[in-house]
Amino acid sequence: MTASVGISLRVNGEHIEAQVAPRLNLADFLREHLQLTGTHVGCEHGVCGACTVRVDGDIIRACLMLAVQADARLVETIEGLSDSGEIADLQAAFRERNALQCGYCTPAMLITAQDLLMQQGEPSREQIREHLSGNYCRCTGYQAIVDAVAATASLRNRA
Repeated sequence: MTASVGISLRVNGEHIEAQVAPRLNLADFLREHLQLTGTHVGCEHGVCGACTVRVDGDIIRACLMLAVQADARLVETIEGLSDSGEIADLQAAFRERNALQCGYCTPAMLITAQDLLMQQGEPSREQIREHLSGNYCRCTGYQAIVDAVAATASLRNRA
């Protein structure tokens, strides 16, 4: 049996200490140990983007990062971004434009879109498509998602 490793990190602002298997990925740690199920696991190869979270302010694929690599770091999930109100306007735009459909890709789309909007005030539709290109959606065809991100950018820039 593999020995567990102690980790200490902040998740959505809360200090967490846990014992984990050395090979446990961050996505499974978030889902199974912390019940933060907004982080989805799709391909388990970092290709689909469903497991996107923020670590120390950068978006990463949680299926490709081990939980032990998150030791002493700040992890933010969709639950944290939503609860803080940081993405309330983006969530509203997704609802208004029916950009969420089945909802499986939505948490990662929101995190990725927020990352773009934090980097660029009002990105072009092409820049939005490019930034979201690592997140797969099988339901919406992306048009509604791009519309929602563009509308949010426009509203934020008018404020």
